[in-house]
Amino acid sequence: MNQQTLSMRLERVAAQVPAGARLADIGSDHGYLPVALMLRGVIVRAVAGEVARTPFQAAQRTVRENHLDAHISVRLADGLGAIEAADGITAISFCGMGGETIRDILQRDWARLSGRERLILQPNGGERPLRQWLMEHGYRIQHEEVLRENRFDYEIIVAEPDGPVRYSEQELYFGPLQLQARSPAFLAKWQRRLRLKQRTLGQLTQARQAVPEEQIRALAEEVRWIDQLLA
Repeated sequence: MNQQTLSMRLERVAAQVPAGARLADIGSDHGYLPVALMLRGVIVRAVAGEVARTPFQAAQRTVRENHLDAHISVRLADGLGAIEAADGITAISFCGMGGETIRDILQRDWARLSGRERLILQPNGGERPLRQWLMEHGYRIQHEEVLRENRFDYEIIVAEPDGPVRYSEQELYFGPLQLQARSPAFLAKWQRRLRLKQRTLGQLTQARQAVPEEQIRALAEEVRWIDQLLA
């Protein structure tokens, strides 16, 4: 993967960035996503935010080597602290963080959002609490997909402010649009998850005295939901 060819995961994220957007890529790593989108003429301006110095310097290098310093600002900052009001950001991407981490950044830096940005989220797990936050803050999920790359299942969630919105517990767990579409990649993911959860449930049940009953019940409910989904 480089500034010319993105990974399949980042290509799917890139496909959700609107033409003419002003993008903030939070946790930008090498800055490949905003650089690729700028080279393709999809976006007009970008901010690449990175909290760690080594990837921050890598992103600076990627931007500089592609002569995009005038169009992409690389900033060493935590979360949405990379965004300034003058940037006029219209889309924000988060890729490769846990869903809880993305949720916590959005919650902590809520005041930095204009309330009009498209959120393009690629969480590494923790999708349920992330969807919960989106629902509670009036963001409607506009697009969802599952893809498998390098033996990992990834989800992409795209949301825009369009509240109020209400999702059921199962919609929060699986994704409201995923439940409707039931794509082959989505079903294959949950077939794999079901085997893992059944194995874990069996182990917890055997060690019942050392495990809170509430934890066993919650896992058993998830197994039941997945069973119903795949039936």
